[in-house]
Amino acid sequence: MTSTATAQGSEGRKAQPDHLGHVIFITAAAAMGGFLFGYDSSVINGAVEGIRGKYDIGSAALAQVIAIALIGCAIGAATAGRLADRIGRIRVMQISATLFTISAVGSALPFALWDLAFWRVLGGIAIGMASVIGPAYIAEVSPPAYRGRLGSFQQAAIVVGIAVSQLVNWGVLNLADGDQRGHVMGIEAWQLMLGVMVVPAVLYGLLSFAIPESPRFLISVGKIDKAKAVLADVEGHGVDLDKRVTEIELAMHSEEKSTFKDLIGGKAGFLPIVWVGIGLSVFQQLVGINVAFYYSATLWQSVGIDPSDSFLYSFTTSIINIVGTVIAMIFVDRVGRKPLAIVGSAGMAVSLALEAWAFSAQAGDGSLPTAQGTVALVAAHAFVLFFALSWGVVVWVFLGEMFPNRIRAAALGVAASAQWIANWAITASFPSLSDWNLSGTYVIYAVFAVLSIPFVLKYVKETKGKALEEMG
Repeated sequence: MTSTATAQGSEGRKAQPDHLGHVIFITAAAAMGGFLFGYDSSVINGAVEGIRGKYDIGSAALAQVIAIALIGCAIGAATAGRLADRIGRIRVMQISATLFTISAVGSALPFALWDLAFWRVLGGIAIGMASVIGPAYIAEVSPPAYRGRLGSFQQAAIVVGIAVSQLVNWGVLNLADGDQRGHVMGIEAWQLMLGVMVVPAVLYGLLSFAIPESPRFLISVGKIDKAKAVLADVEGHGVDLDKRVTEIELAMHSEEKSTFKDLIGGKAGFLPIVWVGIGLSVFQQLVGINVAFYYSATLWQSVGIDPSDSFLYSFTTSIINIVGTVIAMIFVDRVGRKPLAIVGSAGMAVSLALEAWAFSAQAGDGSLPTAQGTVALVAAHAFVLFFALSWGVVVWVFLGEMFPNRIRAAALGVAASAQWIANWAITASFPSLSDWNLSGTYVIYAVFAVLSIPFVLKYVKETKGKALEEMG
């Protein structure tokens, strides 16, 4: 990095947008993909028992139908970065919105189990694309001084999507008199739960036409004047636009020529920074967070809580998730990414250990004694809180910031793909693991939470306050 570029990076850090409200709107519009990500990932929680009853399938087959969307997520994440480099960030958002819409309609009106699985995969591809393009686009349009907080919009949108899906599930279940297979609007309740996603999917598509293309993509395709206009809009008219364009051009000099091979380095396979991104993504999932969102209603029913209360607890967990995310948004640019991650890991480890202890007292009929049941509920909510105020936000912020410009899109795609594969492994294995030993399953998740602490301390570098052009 030259001294000139460093000076320009400092200028970029000090710049503030003239219309912060407009920058927030752009960020929120892009984060609608995160809302759909959260909604589509979690809405299946309310449909699990309805699908089981409709198609008369066992736990293992049901787990595959639930988890198969995550294979689509990995495909979408792996392709989105390269596609965004070719056709632009906005076009990828629009493709994602279209796939979300088709998936919602297909999932609400399946002919058989196989096509429900197909629509789930299609929705997964859309989620994977949204998981990559959201943080990448937000990082590229955000002024450095605000990038951590604006980057947090992605996770905020995800947790709001999760909460809304649980609220929709609860409302639809009440309309169907507590029966997931009860009929509402001519279809079964679980089908309507999945179909409601068409509304935010269409909104996401419409909003994508109201926001500008990333200035870095515009520069990469030679649209310098348009890039300057966007930079002036999001970084402030006081910025020397020629210097900013030159800075970005220098940082992106080899980006157009980059391929998957650029991520390869040495005997370790990938470059060290890519492995760190993969590690962050995998640890985020191996603590078992998505068990809380895919299976929570079924889990609470399995330990003796009635269906109506289980849906209520799923919703309250989602509210805790939002609270934790707000805490992270407040502190991510103040205390930094690494401290939040470490605090969150410690809190998750303790919470998961308490859940493991509580579930060890499960009676022969599946129920828990009153004391252990209370501890399990409190610890489950504490686990979600610590995840939300740390790894839920900082991983997405890290992935949007930590890679050098020339490999950012491709590296982010690989890291996100690893995340979805880990997510699939946890989601597909939980029913079988819980049948084996529910307490032991939570011990495994607690161990991963503990292991994430030395990983962050040793391998992860703080990105707080640095311009994107300084990464690498």
